[in-house]
Amino acid sequence: MSTTQEALKLNVMVGDYPNTVALTQGKVVSDRLQLNFAEAKVPHDHFKQVVKGEFDVAELAIMTYLQAVGYGRPLVALPVVLHGRFQHAQIAYNADRGTLTPADLPGKRVGLRTYPQTTPTWVRGILQNDFGVDLAKVHFITFDDGHVPEYRDPPNAKRAPAGKKLLQMLLDGEVDAAVLSGEDLKHPKLKPLISDPAAAGKAWHAKYGALMVNHIMVVKSELSKSNPDAVREVYRLVKESRQASTEPAPKDGIDKRPIGYSANRRNFEVAAEYAWQQRIIPRAFKVDGLFDDVTRALD
Repeated sequence: MSTTQEALKLNVMVGDYPNTVALTQGKVVSDRLQLNFAEAKVPHDHFKQVVKGEFDVAELAIMTYLQAVGYGRPLVALPVVLHGRFQHAQIAYNADRGTLTPADLPGKRVGLRTYPQTTPTWVRGILQNDFGVDLAKVHFITFDDGHVPEYRDPPNAKRAPAGKKLLQMLLDGEVDAAVLSGEDLKHPKLKPLISDPAAAGKAWHAKYGALMVNHIMVVKSELSKSNPDAVREVYRLVKESRQASTEPAPKDGIDKRPIGYSANRRNFEVAAEYAWQQRIIPRAFKVDGLFDDVTRALD
């Protein structure tokens, strides 16, 4: 029997990052697994499919993972962070309309793409825990549903009118602040709501001893139960791919792509705490419950 016939075939969805590119480009391989990669130029476009169980191994936003587990989806996390960042710079306001601070947010309108999305959840957690903002007094304007259909936004989150764009609403004064990303944050009229966000991120890290995780990797629970060696082999490949990365060391010395259970336990713990505080999950989680006996042992 050939190696190809013996290899276990797994459907995989993961983006190209410095820590995954050796894997996705076939530079890191296994004679025990045949990984069939889905085209994933924009991985979050496939997250609903991940939640539905259409992939054996996949990338998933951490808050979507917490929701998926909370609502009974048979997924289990690998202790792999594909990327993370401190989210303090992601909420901005239009300086042409005057100065705005976190303390001013009660009664104000804050736009965000999706309420339970990972970045807005981290941002709300920062505002609540570090600036004392009562989230129930903020009017959130959203544009999309999350990836787990059972979840319903809170009463103070309303959908934007059809056809509206978040950045333009902020520029036009239809929202007072917005959680943005990418090029939108570079608009010359915008300023970060949280002053000196880089310093604020370092202070948050020192205070909580954690990284704000964005995307992780998950596997089907059934795969972990029926073939734990396959899951260990997936992890070995991911770890080897991470070791092959030529990405420069972070300037702040904080690893934004940690791998291994001991390196990620606290990261997952804080994410679960924020998710439960904001009730985007139906119950609280102990961090060990986000892994199983197989993935908890990966380091």
